[in-house]
Amino acid sequence: MRTRLLLALAFAAAFVWTNAASAGNIVHGVSVVVIDAGHGGNDPGAHYAGIYEKDLTLKLALRLGRLIEQEMPGVKVVYTRTTDKALAATKKADLKARADVANKAGGDLFISIHVNASTSKAARGVETLVMGETPLEQNYNSNALFENNRDDLIDMSDERTAAIVRAYIQNLQFTYGEYSLTLAHCIQNSYQKDKRFSRGVKQQPLMVLYATDMPGVLTEVGFLSNPAEAAYLKSEKGQNEIVRGLLRAVKEYSVRLSQLRGEVEAGGAVAEGFSTEGSTSNAEKPDTQADGAKAEEKEPAAKGEPVAADKPLRYTVQVLASSETVPLRSSRFKSYRGKVKQYSAAGKLRYKYCVGEFETAAAAQRKAREVRKVFPDAFVVKCRGTQIVK
Repeated sequence: MRTRLLLALAFAAAFVWTNAASAGNIVHGVSVVVIDAGHGGNDPGAHYAGIYEKDLTLKLALRLGRLIEQEMPGVKVVYTRTTDKALAATKKADLKARADVANKAGGDLFISIHVNASTSKAARGVETLVMGETPLEQNYNSNALFENNRDDLIDMSDERTAAIVRAYIQNLQFTYGEYSLTLAHCIQNSYQKDKRFSRGVKQQPLMVLYATDMPGVLTEVGFLSNPAEAAYLKSEKGQNEIVRGLLRAVKEYSVRLSQLRGEVEAGGAVAEGFSTEGSTSNAEKPDTQADGAKAEEKEPAAKGEPVAADKPLRYTVQVLASSETVPLRSSRFKSYRGKVKQYSAAGKLRYKYCVGEFETAAAAQRKAREVRKVFPDAFVVKCRGTQIVK
């Protein structure tokens, strides 16, 4: 468990976008990839001009699986379905059954392929979803399911359900969540190499990802409701580009994971914390001018400071980790400019920037729900004084 935790933290903090996946004769970081073709049977998904989502997703899933087997020897591919069928009589049971297939297979990755649709024909692009919440769900909005135009979301308007799901999401920060985010960014970056319009990485409380016990994403490969994208999606060229892009992302993720496993097992330095730096969903860039902020506005880094036993254990909400100090009034903190506090910790990303300080984890979690409206990846950490502790 400790090794997995260290690996998860290292993976999130140390990940850099490389082209290492093109190297041959590699040791793969993943052994089993589960591919889920969205919808099926009496559930057609989106359908426009005689084109059905369930058919496109199945074609793409089977193509991707064949490519992985051909170009990543030794990696096992498992499909949730290989024919036009649903896995259960109801939508909820069907999504649970897909997750059961993945869990039984002992998957290292779960990739669910879907096709998007909108009431606007102009809507376009690709996006990849991970388990999480949007402001709609965070506000217990009973219209969230309708406004998100999805029937595979968990209903977060029920407070008891929401509390359970939020506890699960919080736990993801220490298990598979960082892996899922990294895979999602790999996928979006790969799409962009093929000049696709990126709608970014997003969080939503998806039933199929909630039930899978492994890193997982749901990727939307385009809009059937957009005539130009529909033509691309059903074309041989389009389908080939999509699966090649997904393969490229899996390879990149696999190579980096393999490298980090070697570093952890060799006893190398492990970076703590989560950073959105390098993320395609974060348009903020390092601000070298620091908005004219003065040096005295920054907290001391407390370099090498021991954790004092007389300092009480508190909880705070981390929004950013960095290898260098960031002025507290930097535009990177958006609406929390001047409201963050700098902490320190071991590892490469030793400077942690957090909002609030609370006596209980419950109080910090309530604050985290507010902060996630601005920083979707914010999470609760423990602190003593100006140090982050485990």
